[in-house]
Amino acid sequence: MSLPIIAFDLDGTLVDTAPDLIATLNWVFAERGLPPVTYEEARSMIGAGVKPLLKRGLTAQGITLPEPELEALYNTYLERYAAHIADTSRPFPGLIAALDRLEADGYSFAVATNKLEWLSVKLLDELDLSRRFKAICGQDTFGVPKPNPEMLRKTIAKAGGDPARAIMVGDSEADFRVAQNAGLPVIAVDFGYTPRPVQEFGPDIIISHYDALPGAVAELTAQFAKV
Repeated sequence: MSLPIIAFDLDGTLVDTAPDLIATLNWVFAERGLPPVTYEEARSMIGAGVKPLLKRGLTAQGITLPEPELEALYNTYLERYAAHIADTSRPFPGLIAALDRLEADGYSFAVATNKLEWLSVKLLDELDLSRRFKAICGQDTFGVPKPNPEMLRKTIAKAGGDPARAIMVGDSEADFRVAQNAGLPVIAVDFGYTPRPVQEFGPDIIISHYDALPGAVAELTAQFAKV
């Protein structure tokens, strides 16, 4: 029986993207004469895509922009962020070694993120990570974002896997919900961006470092074998 595909979230799971996302947020705010958002406050706003990040940043300061102005801010953000997407963003500690070990064991990987696909590919290209994933899919790839289970199922299928036999790895509520909605197990990393403890979302396994990922994957794979 084939091994399950491992589908990863991107921001806050594979890569610590907060420094570049927040630097871009405060740069576009400064360009519009708006006050900055603190790093810690902005970190918990990451995870649903750029436009929600902008809206959360504005809301935190009691600012509401008309839709045309928000759209202009969004476009400015995308242009700036794309140019600085990997200035300081880096894979989380232990990720590369964990992927090497799992790949040697025969596992394949995919990315299922609410980041736009082209930005996801660009980031992973610049970090020399794209080649490791059979599919890199964003909220726009299939027209549905997480936690819609079709986003995860279609990502797994695109990676050549069985949508009924896969493992999700993520850090946010959307990651846990998409896996649960698709009837798949989920591994939570507790070093991501969600402001709530990951235990509250009921993941199957929680890890605090990527050193623990191969063991967690092996445990869930064994459960598939029993079905």
